[in-house]
Amino acid sequence: MDNPATIEVRHSQTDLTAASLDHSEWRKATPVNITLYWSGAEAPQGRHAEARLLWSEEALCVRYVCNHTEPLVVSSSAQTKKNTLGLWDRDVCEIFIAPDPNAPERYFEFEAAPTGEWIDLAIHTMPDKRETDWEFHSGMTAAARAQKVRVIIAMRIPWDHWIHKPQKGERWRANLFRCVGSGAARGYLAWQPTHTPEPAFHVPSAFGWLRFA
Repeated sequence: MDNPATIEVRHSQTDLTAASLDHSEWRKATPVNITLYWSGAEAPQGRHAEARLLWSEEALCVRYVCNHTEPLVVSSSAQTKKNTLGLWDRDVCEIFIAPDPNAPERYFEFEAAPTGEWIDLAIHTMPDKRETDWEFHSGMTAAARAQKVRVIIAMRIPWDHWIHKPQKGERWRANLFRCVGSGAARGYLAWQPTHTPEPAFHVPSAFGWLRFA
């Protein structure tokens, strides 16, 4: 890493699928620890997660391995054929990416759940409001596996005219998150804490960096 707020995204010659949860390529990626709440306070170890990112000539792939010590908050009738509105109210892993480092307020939001459900959104955050393109569709795919003590969640985000294929050395703004639990005990974890008065992820000024190696 260049500094604590930069993730080195390793280039892979293998174009992984979202379902490649156990592929050996993941061992070559830099582990990114997600251990803090949005406030900056340390979360219990049972809520910690590790993310790894890889990029190929075709896509960006993200895999989360999450500690699992409490009942999952998931849909009892999951569907994975289209995006799932309201996914952010359940257990979910998220990545926000802003391919234009000069416009971090324009970014893309990707979420995936332990059920394999997913959603992708295009966001424009302004001082007084936030605009969301609910019709945005990146072509992302997701996969997940819930085990006794951990949950593995992966996303594959293909390059297109919205999210261009980066050049080696290119830097984007980004942040990674995990939501877990329910009610007053619900936890909102962030790789780069947003330090807002209440839980909030849509804070581009708090984004770290991705560097495509």
